Amino acid sequence: MKKQIRRHIIFFGRVQGVGFRYRAYYAAVQLKLSGWVCNLDDGTVEMEVQGTEEGIDALLVHMSRQDLIRIDDMEIKEIPLKTGRNKFRVLN
Repeated sequence: MKKQIRRHIIFFGRVQGVGFRYRAYYAAVQLKLSGWVCNLDDGTVEMEVQGTEEGIDALLVHMSRQDLIRIDDMEIKEIPLKTGRNKFRVLN
């Protein structure tokens, strides 16, 4: 089994009001990732995502190729794994 990692990501750009959270949700489910995604008051989108590095990278590539969405920058930090979580959720 491949090593699991967890990342905290803030997305900057045109990422609210364009279906970002739900596109992220469907892609994460297909890629068997867990975590959550939510809109922040400053117009950015916050995500915590856990899975293989390859799966998380595939999610980021997928999101960057979506119509209407424009990711100008991402702030990415590796964070500790969470156990017992195997679903991806859309918050707020």
